[in-house]
Amino acid sequence: MDIVQKVLWFLVVLGVLVVFHELGHYLVARWCNVKVLRFSVGFGRVLWSRRYGRDGTEFAVSAVPLGGYVKMADERDPEIAPADRPRAFNRATVWQRIAIVSAGPIANLLLAIVLYAGTFMAGVPGQKPLLAEPPRGSAAAAAAVQRGDLVTAVDGVPVTSVADLRWRLLRATGSDDVALAVETLDRRSATRVVSLRDLAPGDWEGAFMRKLGLAVDLGAPLIDEAVAGKPAQRAGLRAGDRILAVDGIPVRSPADVAVATNAKPAAEIVFRVERDGTTFDVPLVTEATEAQGKRVGIAGVRLKVDPALAQGLAVTVRYGPLDAVAQGARKTWELSVFTLRMLGRIATGTASLRNISGPITLADYAGQSAQAGALVFVGYLALISISLGVLNLLPIPLLDGGQLLYYFAEVLRGRPLSDRAFELGQRIGMAMLAALMALALFNDFSRLF
Repeated sequence: MDIVQKVLWFLVVLGVLVVFHELGHYLVARWCNVKVLRFSVGFGRVLWSRRYGRDGTEFAVSAVPLGGYVKMADERDPEIAPADRPRAFNRATVWQRIAIVSAGPIANLLLAIVLYAGTFMAGVPGQKPLLAEPPRGSAAAAAAVQRGDLVTAVDGVPVTSVADLRWRLLRATGSDDVALAVETLDRRSATRVVSLRDLAPGDWEGAFMRKLGLAVDLGAPLIDEAVAGKPAQRAGLRAGDRILAVDGIPVRSPADVAVATNAKPAAEIVFRVERDGTTFDVPLVTEATEAQGKRVGIAGVRLKVDPALAQGLAVTVRYGPLDAVAQGARKTWELSVFTLRMLGRIATGTASLRNISGPITLADYAGQSAQAGALVFVGYLALISISLGVLNLLPIPLLDGGQLLYYFAEVLRGRPLSDRAFELGQRIGMAMLAALMALALFNDFSRLF
């Protein structure tokens, strides 16, 4: 997908989220009888506008699409019309102002609930969490995880798919271990207690399940294509060959083959292959290349999962309307808490600053999710809506959470904060947001180059 398409999808995501966020402010302001002068999607110079409603509210699209705002009548504005003073924002009670300001982030969280509920009603496709034989010395091997273990719960919470399993493991970040309830190949129930102690903070940002030795069993992968002129094709491998092992280590997914091959750039490896019922070894020397700043080996094969096995592992998670809403609310709550925990870990240095992403990365993910299908795109939209809602509630001046901090201080003091305090907070907030944006853009360009 080209850059233009990714940017367009990113603008779609941003437009939907900004409209819902500002709609929350707008509707509650109207409910509190505060006059709204302008509803703008975007900042800066107004590109298009129309006036609607008994108040003649101006609905506008502005030049800078990274946000939006709702402008309300306020007596601190020297241009306010005398007729608008009784309905000025600053004349609303402190609890009305709190409701108006908090309505934006709450609207984003409600949107996420609705979007997730929709995906749960439509049915979320996934794969059963069937585990492969863990590597020797891994935490999973130490926990006696066996090939064919089907994970049914994590720390007592049921799981139905690999995505569920990964999410429950992520939520266990900071714990010493995690208990996996499994059903074994012979239909017995068992518990595997997997230690998380050896995972470094940075491991959670990558393939942490593989680090633990928890690989999904997708069966021995099939070669879909041996790329012409590459080591695998020169060694005689061809489409339809089944790869059973690499250097004597069994492989149960295309990812297993990739990991084993990448680990040996410009070195000999041996593929154990099954073809037409016959098993034989194929030695080859990998080709060395650069990927994400590392020197890795490639064999030049495109792999696929055996279609029959993939069909047997497929699962669709679907709920009725009421249960779907409940599941959407649960997932929104869990992701909101997880976002706050992650921000806390970043602030305390136990998680990498590289977890902070900017508009370039978000645009890339928006394009990828759109390409992956409607359900994936809706899920991405819900996730970003949660992030926007949670981040806006942080007590940083210029954000909704910073305004709420002022108003709660007013509740405690019995009177508003001084103009000087507001001005100082605005400066601090601007500096913090500028630093955060600079870091996000730095991470974006680091990923690109």
